[in-house]
Amino acid sequence: MKKYFNLFDLTQKVNYRTEVLSGLTVALALVPEAVAFSLLAGLSPLTGLYAAFVMGLVTAILGGRPGMISGATGAVAVVFVGLIAVLKQQNPDISVDEITQYVFATVILAGVLQILVGVLKLGKLMRLVPHPVIFGFVNGLAIIIFMSQLSQFTTDSTDPNAPWMQGTQLVTFLGLVLLSMLIIWGLPKLTKVVPAALTAILVIFGLVYFLEIDTSTVGDIASVQGGFPPLHMPTIPLNLDTFLLIFPYAAIVAGVGLIESLLTLNIVDEITETRGRGNKEAVAQGVANIFSGFLSGMGGCAMIGQSLINISSGARARLSGIVAAIMLLVFVMFGSNLIEKLPMAALTGLMIMVSIGTFEWASLKTFKRMPKSDVFVMIMVTLITVFLHNLALAVIIGVIIAALVFAWDNAKRIRARKHIDENGVKHYEIYGPLFFASITAFNEKFDVLNDPNEVIIDFEESRVVDMSAIEALNKLTERYHKVGKKIHLKHLSADCRALLKNADKIIDVNVMEDPTYKVVVDKI
Repeated sequence: MKKYFNLFDLTQKVNYRTEVLSGLTVALALVPEAVAFSLLAGLSPLTGLYAAFVMGLVTAILGGRPGMISGATGAVAVVFVGLIAVLKQQNPDISVDEITQYVFATVILAGVLQILVGVLKLGKLMRLVPHPVIFGFVNGLAIIIFMSQLSQFTTDSTDPNAPWMQGTQLVTFLGLVLLSMLIIWGLPKLTKVVPAALTAILVIFGLVYFLEIDTSTVGDIASVQGGFPPLHMPTIPLNLDTFLLIFPYAAIVAGVGLIESLLTLNIVDEITETRGRGNKEAVAQGVANIFSGFLSGMGGCAMIGQSLINISSGARARLSGIVAAIMLLVFVMFGSNLIEKLPMAALTGLMIMVSIGTFEWASLKTFKRMPKSDVFVMIMVTLITVFLHNLALAVIIGVIIAALVFAWDNAKRIRARKHIDENGVKHYEIYGPLFFASITAFNEKFDVLNDPNEVIIDFEESRVVDMSAIEALNKLTERYHKVGKKIHLKHLSADCRALLKNADKIIDVNVMEDPTYKVVVDKI
């Protein structure tokens, strides 16, 4: 039973005081971020808060990495910006409530896709994402988050046509934003006892409240008063058109969520010198998103910042995540009046600092050191992310470009050493992989007309990789046969011989056991 239902490692030593205090700290820091990310997506703050509670609780219990924190994130929020734009384009009169129903349905479908990834054990595919792609993805995300905050400097952030702030209003708002950014940047340098984000929120709140500063608050945008997340079936048309509309965005949410979650898992693994379970985390993220969609949450994924706060506070078990989620719900149910009074300037400053912290500044320093192809991939992914708001497409294109560059580089590596032995047999000693991209260079190595009557191609330092390589060998044997010359394939590895055997209808070769060396001889 333990093998199949092993939620908690009962042998792990748990420091309950550390876990509880760390969970409380994370919960306090989650409130402003959850509100900010929901507003980023153009949704009610409650959707972000409910998502943070549900995602945090479910992944804390079921996740593949104790100590990780999940909730509403900027990466997922950005995807919904694109979905909402399409919905408004198709129906300009669509209400906020109708839009929210489509978001919930998208989150549920994304959860199903994530579960499939985990069940099929595809989490290991994360290894195929090159670092330039990750850098481009993260940098593009940071730029989007920053640009999304520019609307807060208008007289009405909910109206895209609203004019920019001017005069005293602009100076006041900008001053509060800069002050919150200064606190978030400077406080960790002095002490890490209290979360810098929370401190910034409280300081700005105090200034606005006691000095009676006239500035916008969360309550001016939407109410966050709520109870326990209500169980709710998304009310959308259940037809093929709806599916085709939300599926691309669900796939993006699933992909982006898993990328960020598995990246966070790897980072925490390095810090704690332990190993998490990527496929289990994928299933947990999927289950959490399904619950979030049915419980009025916007969905999300693992949060790098909150996870690092939790780990740096000493938390190593699942208890901290459970405490954080439960305390967040307590804040929503009993502290909504205070949340609605939070100044938007503080949240804007927080989100700008999140974007600055998200941006991989180290990637700029590597421009002169990185290969030009890697720089190109990184810039391309960043631009696609920023202008198309399609994070999954950006990652996919980046991986494809990186793979093509890799294939091209390896295609140029195939070489051939040539010599004729005392018996008049010409030897071609091949090194480098023989695959679809290197076939042309491979064929150019041979001089069929001028070679002697017997030729040996030695693959001791090479590998026959794919069917394209098989076909190349087939054509090469045909070329030598037409001029009446014998060709032998020497030192093929076991997997190469297996590949040739599987392709016996394409190329007719036998494996001959030679006492001196193992040779594969063409029977033609």
